[in-house]
Amino acid sequence: MPVEVGQIVEGRITGITRFGAFMEIAQGVNGLIHISEVADSFVKDVNDYLKENDIVKAKVISISKDGKISLSLRKANENAKTKQVDQSFEDKLAKFLKDSEERMLDIKRYHESKRGSGSYGRRKVL
Repeated sequence: MPVEVGQIVEGRITGITRFGAFMEIAQGVNGLIHISEVADSFVKDVNDYLKENDIVKAKVISISKDGKISLSLRKANENAKTKQVDQSFEDKLAKFLKDSEERMLDIKRYHESKRGSGSYGRRKVL
């Protein structure tokens, strides 16, 4: 599958680093989503937005002479935002509620994993 600048491609996240995420576009064809191209807002940690094996759509923003492909989730989402305008209020609300519930579950799991069952804070009675 030949990849061209400006094309929207779908692929699987294969690795996450401090500076971005690698995405497999096709068999043996990989691209990099730089941390600055993950979201419209400041991204401190790519793991807050992407996980390995996630299937995402990205826009090809450049291809270097040596074949390295640069991708952008931000620019792919700009196209999706224009399509969202056509959704009804109820559809938007349902999507918001679903996303909100997923985030709350993630937060709950995170806090439960931090509780632990060690003896920290317990005093031994003699």
